[in-house]
Amino acid sequence: MAILTPAAGPPMRTLRVNLPSFGYPIHIGAGILDEQLRALAAPLAKELVVVVTNDTLGKLYPGRVAGALESLPARVESCLIPDGERFKTLDTLSRIFDRLMELGANRKTLIVAFGGGVVGDIAGFAAGTFMRGIPLLQVPTTLLAQVDSSVGGKTAVNHPLAKNAIGVFKQPLGVVIDPQFLETLPERELRAGLFELIKHGIIADRALFEFLEGQAAALRRGGQGGWNWPLWEEALARSVSVKCRVVESDEKEGGPRAMLNFGHTLGHVIETLTHYTGYLHGEAVGVGMLFAGYVSRAFGLLRDDELSRLRALLEPLVTPVRLPDLDERTFRDLVLHDKKSAQGAVKFILIKGLGEAVIRDGVTPAHLWPLFQTFMRDHAAICRTQAA
Repeated sequence: MAILTPAAGPPMRTLRVNLPSFGYPIHIGAGILDEQLRALAAPLAKELVVVVTNDTLGKLYPGRVAGALESLPARVESCLIPDGERFKTLDTLSRIFDRLMELGANRKTLIVAFGGGVVGDIAGFAAGTFMRGIPLLQVPTTLLAQVDSSVGGKTAVNHPLAKNAIGVFKQPLGVVIDPQFLETLPERELRAGLFELIKHGIIADRALFEFLEGQAAALRRGGQGGWNWPLWEEALARSVSVKCRVVESDEKEGGPRAMLNFGHTLGHVIETLTHYTGYLHGEAVGVGMLFAGYVSRAFGLLRDDELSRLRALLEPLVTPVRLPDLDERTFRDLVLHDKKSAQGAVKFILIKGLGEAVIRDGVTPAHLWPLFQTFMRDHAAICRTQAA
């Protein structure tokens, strides 16, 4: 069992998402899980708490959340789901519903999502739809989930033809982000999460991008001197604050929230082509971010020197992508299956300089296909088809 102990450093950081109907806190700090989760759960845990997690975390941290909540009067039960993006399906969602029914859950039942993005998404979807909605707390354990999917209320499962095609908005009532969980995160998943963290600097906070340029080495597996928790807390807080601001401005993604999809158009194509098994979400989005920067330069929005800085920060983190052979028609169909598509085109997220996203409507697969081909030619070490 992995043990998390409070770490020395600055006080816990608390951000808040303020929406028209309500708001909720996001607590960030090393070693804060027990105290902060217990405080958030206390007014919600009246009868039953169901901790949704995956089988990997069930082995790494057995009883971790239940132990944090043992002083509360509610009964605490668990629901284990398989680990991996390929299990982010309606079948797995149904398993959660079956477990809730088996436990006698009702509208007062609290769900705690304890895990990465897949757990957070699918547990959030269950909380948003079981008995038309039950309370939810998020405890993200991967970097990607901590800076992105645990905040903002977007929950979904995948369809074989499209990523996150079936879902619902379900805001949590609180989020506890403890960076010490990153100690047990595989290196590959840590790198995948860094892409989403960096994304927030690229699209909305140039100072954050420059901060990450200077700290990239220290944030790789904690750097040579070990895990610097104050540094991680700073990076997480600055990244999550961008997500909070965007969500507050556009909760249901009717406008500016679409900027958070920077890199996701190609990222989702990669994931779908490889059946959600070849690459982690963050890895696919990382390549998609490089492509979006390339397109931004081709559209005359991004200077050569800024594209070079973007590449210098992202490329050392990239897992090279090898795709099945595809033609223009397959590429078009995959792009248009994306939920951002309409009338034969997509909202493609570009950047007008580092730190400023631009949402471009009406970008068609015909615009993107030749750019994708030249991108693969110019970045063959990063992304190419198997035949190339």
